[in-house]
Amino acid sequence: MESKKLESALERWQNIQPLSETDRDRLSRRFTVDFNYNSNHIEGNTLTYGQTELLLLFGKVAGEADFRDYEEMKASNVGLKMMLTEATETKQPLTQNFIRTLHKTLLREDYTVYRTLPGGVQTSYTIHAGQYKTRPNSVITRYGDRFEYASPEETPALMTDLVDWYNQAETEGKLTPIELAIVFHYRYIRIHPFEDGNGRIARLMVNYILSRHGLPMIVVRSRTKQDYLEALHQADLIVGGTPSAGAHASLKQIRPFHKHMLNLITKEVENDVLFVTEKDENIWWYDGERVVFRTPTYAKILRELQIESNATLAYLQQEVGINRSALQKMLQSLQEKGFVQKDDAGQWRVFITPSV
Repeated sequence: MESKKLESALERWQNIQPLSETDRDRLSRRFTVDFNYNSNHIEGNTLTYGQTELLLLFGKVAGEADFRDYEEMKASNVGLKMMLTEATETKQPLTQNFIRTLHKTLLREDYTVYRTLPGGVQTSYTIHAGQYKTRPNSVITRYGDRFEYASPEETPALMTDLVDWYNQAETEGKLTPIELAIVFHYRYIRIHPFEDGNGRIARLMVNYILSRHGLPMIVVRSRTKQDYLEALHQADLIVGGTPSAGAHASLKQIRPFHKHMLNLITKEVENDVLFVTEKDENIWWYDGERVVFRTPTYAKILRELQIESNATLAYLQQEVGINRSALQKMLQSLQEKGFVQKDDAGQWRVFITPSV
């Protein structure tokens, strides 16, 4: 069962349905940037929040970043759209083919990874897009021990079990959609069926299940990465290290991860409600956080930059009504927080979203 806080948040969410077309569009744009930025940032993508927004919403490339990171982010957004389309097919069961296709969409193509082993020996292996792993994979936890996932030989059968379990459990209805999403995520991660991209697939599949059941989608924020990984680790300690045990873990066994995800989902839903319902010129949103400026002057500056991207200091002084020194300090603060950016052509970009 969901926590009382989550039930309350979901009730408030249902109470504001149906959303206006404007609010649906605002939520969609916000989720597109937030989800892709955070899910990829957790895995090491170097694009900033602002770069992600410019790329996904405006098709623009700005600043310095690895070409692969840009391509990875674009592919992530294609995968998100694919997932959303598939989630509307509520009469169709989940298939392994969809998961493999989603993986191929994220990775785009096979690629080779080169490693230097202790002693200087060079080695390499191929990451296969859309195919289950052909070599063992594991992770070194922050406690220094090696944690093994399912072997390549075990993976096809365990993925069959996972998908069959999901389809049956969804039909039976003994678990709520949120519980289904949490258990699916944990079991999937314990299998780790691909050589790369497993975390991104797991987070997409959580939202596939939520969206399929008409629930608001959620973002696992990169700033809470350690809490997220620690919750998985604590569940692992209860379930045990045998991959097949993890791949068949019950909701009760994974209670640390269950609790973490319930809290995360509650906060995400509460923020969605606030994002839609709060109408205050001094309240803005950035990467899932509600920003309340201590002075309305910040909001005035941001609104002017949204209206006039070529705004000069002189123009802002006149429109906002503060001295040059104070204005420069406030602009610097907005830039340091990533809320705004000035490009090489002198144009301002605003990455923080107003509540009105």
